[in-house]
Amino acid sequence: MELPDTQSNLPEVRINLTRVGVKNVQKLVEVARPGKRPVIFISKFNVYVDLPSSLKGANLSRNFEVIDEVLQETTEGMVNGIEEVCNAVARKLLDHHEYADRTEVNMKSLYMVKRETPVSKTECDEVVEVHASAIADRNNGKPIVRRMIGAEVTGITACPCAQNIMKELASNKLRDLDVDEEKITAFLDAIPMASHNQRGKGYLMIETDDDQRVELDDIINVLKDSMSARIFELLKRGDESHVVFSAHKNARFVEDCVREMAKQVVQKFSYLPGDSIITIQQTNEESIHQHNAYAERKATIAELKAEIGNGD
Repeated sequence: MELPDTQSNLPEVRINLTRVGVKNVQKLVEVARPGKRPVIFISKFNVYVDLPSSLKGANLSRNFEVIDEVLQETTEGMVNGIEEVCNAVARKLLDHHEYADRTEVNMKSLYMVKRETPVSKTECDEVVEVHASAIADRNNGKPIVRRMIGAEVTGITACPCAQNIMKELASNKLRDLDVDEEKITAFLDAIPMASHNQRGKGYLMIETDDDQRVELDDIINVLKDSMSARIFELLKRGDESHVVFSAHKNARFVEDCVREMAKQVVQKFSYLPGDSIITIQQTNEESIHQHNAYAERKATIAELKAEIGNGD
């Protein structure tokens, strides 16, 4: 006996719906790499299609089928990296939902990265939060896809303002001890002063056309190098002194981090089309205040190039 297809009935209220789908679909994503072990991502997907006024509901089981199809392709090396997963799902959704003109896929993943500490070369793990999205428009059978890939990374920042206060206090103390000015200057140039620190969270998302490839590791490195210093889960004594020294030698405000990210994006991703959209956010969790500091910039890469070029 053929079961009734209730979703294809006419709805009582006939209006189009912008997004219909499933949220928080948890999957283990395994991305094949030639000659290396596969990369594993623990992921959550949100998957949507638009729905015309002529249909009561969407066939949501097709969304699960499409995700599983694409994830199988990633394990077989048919999808080139985590950057491609959402694109592939968005395109296949158009094939499986013939009534839909628009599909959207959002993915948030935990990515375990192997790191080596700067001095002792101790191996340790680090968790990075990866964000990816894709939106596909049917466009009369020639789908147009815009995709986004980004990450959130944690680092350390040191406050320049408090550091300058401490530098002035140290200068005065050294003068009280009859240390000459030349030695005071040499000492303060060599040894950065104390400051209060923040755990910084940097976020970078890049939106491009479907044919533009952006490497996730490049995004992660831009984020890490935009704060005062990188941090590590495991530190030996030499590593700890290196991280603390580096952070205080490179004190940055939350605004500095965003501007440094923008500069590195322009340098690293100069090949991207000018209409590629860059979203940069930095949140610093303050240590001596109860609030957090925040800065943000959203612009096309062409706009950033123009501003940074003018700044030169």
